[in-house]
Amino acid sequence: MWQWSLRCPTAPPAGGWWNCPAPARPRRPPRSAPPRSAHHGVKMAASAARSAARRLLLPWSARLVRAPGVTQRSVHVGSGRLTVAKAATEVILNVPETRVSPLENGLQVASEDSGLSTCTVGLWIDAGSRYENEKNNGTAHFLEHMAFKGTKKRSQLDLELEIENMGAHLNAYTSREQTVYYAKAFSKDLPRAVEILADIIQNSTLGEAEIERERGVILREMQEVETNLQEVVFDYLHATAYQNTALGRTILGPTENIKSINRNDLVEYITTHYKGPRMVLAAAGGVSHDELLDLAKCHFGNLPSAPEGGLPPLPPCSFTGSEIRIRDDKMPLAHLAIAVEAAGWSDPDTIPLMVANTLIGNWDRSFGGGVNLSSKLAQIACHGNLCHSFQSFNTCYTDTGLWGLYMVCEPSTIQDMVHSVQREWIRLCTSVTENEVARAKNLLKTNMLLQLDGSTPICEDIGRQMLCYKRRIPIPELEARIEVSGTCAATSKRPSRKLLARQSSNIEVCVSCSAEKTFPTEKSFKCFVAGSLGLYKIKIRKGFKMGL
Repeated sequence: MWQWSLRCPTAPPAGGWWNCPAPARPRRPPRSAPPRSAHHGVKMAASAARSAARRLLLPWSARLVRAPGVTQRSVHVGSGRLTVAKAATEVILNVPETRVSPLENGLQVASEDSGLSTCTVGLWIDAGSRYENEKNNGTAHFLEHMAFKGTKKRSQLDLELEIENMGAHLNAYTSREQTVYYAKAFSKDLPRAVEILADIIQNSTLGEAEIERERGVILREMQEVETNLQEVVFDYLHATAYQNTALGRTILGPTENIKSINRNDLVEYITTHYKGPRMVLAAAGGVSHDELLDLAKCHFGNLPSAPEGGLPPLPPCSFTGSEIRIRDDKMPLAHLAIAVEAAGWSDPDTIPLMVANTLIGNWDRSFGGGVNLSSKLAQIACHGNLCHSFQSFNTCYTDTGLWGLYMVCEPSTIQDMVHSVQREWIRLCTSVTENEVARAKNLLKTNMLLQLDGSTPICEDIGRQMLCYKRRIPIPELEARIEVSGTCAATSKRPSRKLLARQSSNIEVCVSCSAEKTFPTEKSFKCFVAGSLGLYKIKIRKGFKMGL
């Protein structure tokens, strides 16, 4: 007599109950069928297995909170059914908790202990090029370069040797709203990594010789950036969308500023913006939160807190609809970016716009599938041979953002491609289907989870969210928000309608084209954009021109 047993652990596995393998069906005897009594025994064993599965799964499924308005679905266990919340099927159990503790000076300490043998620890600072003015634009990026050129305790050589002997990595980057310094090391070297970060932030010598040497490095970096046409187009996009505001300036700054920035500019930027309330010490991997908190108190406890008058306010950045066209007859292709003003990090429409951004997707000629891809715009672009590639984007800042599309086209197909983009935007507002929304939500959740692979991206996620939301949003909550934000096609259309409707007189286009005569004139461009948007009246106000 043979039996069928359900092999499943009494505690949830690391991936959650939904990743628990299904019981393997045993092989029947090779020649003769089992007698009737044995057959009844098999039925009884299968029934007992289903009952055991219910007893195991029901207590766990009852603990999962269903988001309001989420529909039910059936999960089959044998021939029985277990009804649970739809969002619960994607919830990841046993995710390490993100612990947060503030210091007296306002600095936030946040960590996630996953028990790895390595860790990433970094300092996220709410200060970037947006907090600069025309005279000191480029200071934040310049300061990032100077952080590794020696401190009062370590020369540049000593710092590099210590990092290499630890087998660690020390890096930094600057964006428009944040500056980040981080280190990757063994978990046992966490105290040394935190001490080094504190040293380069608080005790950099900022020597005159190092400053002069670094000017040439940054100027060469500018030349490299100018060879990346996507970076160039997005800089122009910000320049025309946020004219005469801080977000319209580049992160590296203009050449004349780089040549004139001195030590006093760097020191003034540090004393103004490097305050405790604007910093987050984040760590992920094999880290103990209590140990990290003690290290933060020891090395960052003396950082100044907010002054009596408060921290400098966030410079306002108003959106201006306009356009830039740059002609370069040596270029064989046209590089374009078209966008509208979007939502900031804390805006309720941020996640629905992420879903809409995923709906449009991206495409390249090297992709397989072509007309069989799920993205409608990819099907149109492939079938009509309208472009070499396109990439949708949703760039968020504290109080504003840019939502649009970057594309690379032949000069002769610009008009048709932009027309197709506008039609696709209108389709998002009027006739997107339930299946498309469901696919976009699943893809968005998958991409978000795949990005959190390793201690460094997790640490990056912790630091960024702590600055943007003042907390780390748990993965189950984020998935529930995605589900609620686009529970149906009608719900997902609302943010797109709102976004395009409020842009009825504002749209900006950045163009880098090989031959301007192939690009439509300003009058015809107004006509075909207005015609492609149909219900919305679009007026393009002529902007300023910039040359490469």
